[in-house]
Amino acid sequence: MKTKFKKLSDSRVEITVTLDAKDLKPAADKALEKLAKEIKVEGFRKGKVPIEVAKKFIPENDLNSETVDFAVRSTVIEAFKKEEKSPLVLPSVNVVKYVPGELVEYTATADIIPEIKLGDYKNLGVKKEKVEVAEKDIKEILNNLSNSSSEKKAVKRAAKLTDEVIIDFVGKKDGEAFEGGSAKDYRLVLGSNSFIPGFEDGIVGHEPGDKFDLKLTFPKDYGATKLAGAKTVFEILLKQVNEVKKAKIDDEMAKKCGPFKTLDELKEDIKKNLETQNEHKVNEKFKDDLVKALVKKSKVAAPEILISDQIHAIRDDITRNASSQGLSFEEFLDVNHETLENWEKQARKIAEERVKASMALQTLAVEQKITVSDELVNAKLAELREVYKKSPEALKNLKDPNVKMDIKNRMIIEAALDYLVKNNC
Repeated sequence: MKTKFKKLSDSRVEITVTLDAKDLKPAADKALEKLAKEIKVEGFRKGKVPIEVAKKFIPENDLNSETVDFAVRSTVIEAFKKEEKSPLVLPSVNVVKYVPGELVEYTATADIIPEIKLGDYKNLGVKKEKVEVAEKDIKEILNNLSNSSSEKKAVKRAAKLTDEVIIDFVGKKDGEAFEGGSAKDYRLVLGSNSFIPGFEDGIVGHEPGDKFDLKLTFPKDYGATKLAGAKTVFEILLKQVNEVKKAKIDDEMAKKCGPFKTLDELKEDIKKNLETQNEHKVNEKFKDDLVKALVKKSKVAAPEILISDQIHAIRDDITRNASSQGLSFEEFLDVNHETLENWEKQARKIAEERVKASMALQTLAVEQKITVSDELVNAKLAELREVYKKSPEALKNLKDPNVKMDIKNRMIIEAALDYLVKNNC
């Protein structure tokens, strides 16, 4: 077997393979053996026809086709090994020349694991942000606590801003109810700006029991394209008006929120919780920045097959999330004013970044001999089994050796990331 290597890109290669008569003999024998078991010859049971007899009845084209097939399948991976290349998927083969019994020449093209040269990963020059808590964030949480502790009392009067109302409504466009425009016993705080302009103001002044229509036009930049700028009518039944008495932000409110004696104690607890949350955000951003810096300082090529896999994964995630909201993938794009072409462009960029980051971290793990013990992997599997104990399908997947290997690889990448953090603090 002779091979000739051609580099198509940093992550894609083409190998031309030439097989002579000696290389073809084993393939021809296997092809003849296979076809002999399939052919029918009078006087012999199927599968029991002697090779020499079967050879006289097997069409030459069939034998040639099977011979080439066996020859390619038995040599293509060996050809890549000979050139010291590792294909990420089964190579794409194109037979260029075939002389029965004498010669086969074919090209094999595949994405490969590219050569990766890491930059100075112990000096990436990334600075970690400070963990800070803004006073306005504490005030926002106190205000939310005040709202949730508010007292509500049903009143027999016209609704006004700051009241909570309970309504049934049906939104119609061109006389037909549109998707997502109807609800029953819906609680709405007037003045919260939860609905399109005019909706909440239109309820103000009406009393419990009133039935009325609101003629409204959706904003031109509304999320759902089908409703953007549309003229609609909302049929409304006002069932109840609740007067809302907002809880005063003081020591008494603090006592109702937990084991606090004073408002200052509650504020301090809120501050600590925000610090913990912000510290997590800062740490995650630091990790992301480190990986981006590592990729930027390194020579990393992203194989097309891995980019394609990531794009599919991104689309699958969006499709699942959209489905939980009753939307298809296409409807999701429509709601977000996104074209398929632009989405694919953005998804490709994200996918390429993910692939490069993963390959850089895997290379770092190899260089630093970072690994994860089977005990840790098994402990992670036990943890996942507990999480998915009510999902038979998920538990079945966890028994798949490939899933276990994937979990181990993810843990190794996390360990490599921890190494980056430790050496760049």
